[in-house]
Amino acid sequence: MIASALVIIAPGFEEIEAVCPIDLLRRAEVKVTTASVSSDLCVTGRSELTIKCDRLLGEVINDDFDLLVLPGGPAVFDLRNDTTITDLIVRFSNKNKTIGAICAAPLLLRDASLLTNRKYTAHISTLEELPDLKTQNETVTDGFLITSPGAGTAVEFALALINRLCGIEKAEEIRHSIHADFGK
Repeated sequence: MIASALVIIAPGFEEIEAVCPIDLLRRAEVKVTTASVSSDLCVTGRSELTIKCDRLLGEVINDDFDLLVLPGGPAVFDLRNDTTITDLIVRFSNKNKTIGAICAAPLLLRDASLLTNRKYTAHISTLEELPDLKTQNETVTDGFLITSPGAGTAVEFALALINRLCGIEKAEEIRHSIHADFGK
């Protein structure tokens, strides 16, 4: 069975934190669906790069996916006011499905009450709201949650997602194919 992932794309998303997981998950042969939270398939990120999403979120919100990916960036602050996103996160959590959140996106996990008694990391700018974040980690996996601090850790974040869905061998194959093992 082919694993599937839903990647949420909102205006102001951090491009590297979205594109890197999309690219590496697809290299690992995961069926990735990018979903725009706006009414347009084309969504512009924080650095003015525009991505054309596969679908609008409303079209796929009730579909079954193995993984939910939440990129960071300024978009997170608007998504915090969107109960559709919170409900989606809670639904994944209730099914013990993997949720990946990078940069400021762990704030969405906090808003969904998922970080109590959990280990996690996030962008250092979230420290006031997430005082227990682990600041020395590229990624933190705790149960079904995988978190990462930002754009500079997007490759490790994506590889952790692949490891969860496809296993360590596939993650290491992808790591090697993109030279992410260079110097290690």
